[in-house]
Amino acid sequence: MTKADLVDAIFEKVGLSKKEAQDIVEILFETMKLTFAEGESIKISGFGTFNVRKKMARRGRNPKTGQDLEITPRRVITFRVSNQLKEEIEKLNA
Repeated sequence: MTKADLVDAIFEKVGLSKKEAQDIVEILFETMKLTFAEGESIKISGFGTFNVRKKMARRGRNPKTGQDLEITPRRVITFRVSNQLKEEIEKLNA
């Protein structure tokens, strides 16, 4: 699913104009980006939690050349699905 698909879904289900639906999606993602930039988590009840996690520097290897190198420290975003969403997905697969 793409951002355009999300806009279309909001447009069809909520009855907003395409422009209003697009604005909502853009504001949502911009707010999420700013929250992650501050190092904060986002918890969406019944869906899951997005966490910003720090990864330490570590040794790595270039797979093409085999050359050893150092991978710099960085922050990554992880997602942990809620139990409620897990159960709903399991019901669909049953």
